[in-house]
Amino acid sequence: MSEKNMDNKNRWRNKGVSFRMSPEESRLLDSFVKISGLSKQDYIIRRVLVRDIVVRGNPRIFKALRDQLREVLAELKRIETVSEMNEELIILISQITDILKNLDKDQ
Repeated sequence: MSEKNMDNKNRWRNKGVSFRMSPEESRLLDSFVKISGLSKQDYIIRRVLVRDIVVRGNPRIFKALRDQLREVLAELKRIETVSEMNEELIILISQITDILKNLDKDQ
């Protein structure tokens, strides 16, 4: 018998889904989850089902954004030319920029 888990909207979530990611993809996913304010499960479900992810500003989100921006700044200081920027960094900067733009609209 499978274990059943009811979420906060009274839906039974008893189906497991598993997949593999590269270390780079996993780091990027973790970064996106941190700055979204959602659980990893909710973030993945919303992205897979093409639902909007609305980030609401709160102290935890602002701390996560600050921490991510510190990591981006450290990486930008480390690299010497634009050609050294990896795709992961470019995607992360884009995601942070989108969140900051939308935070401004919601406030």
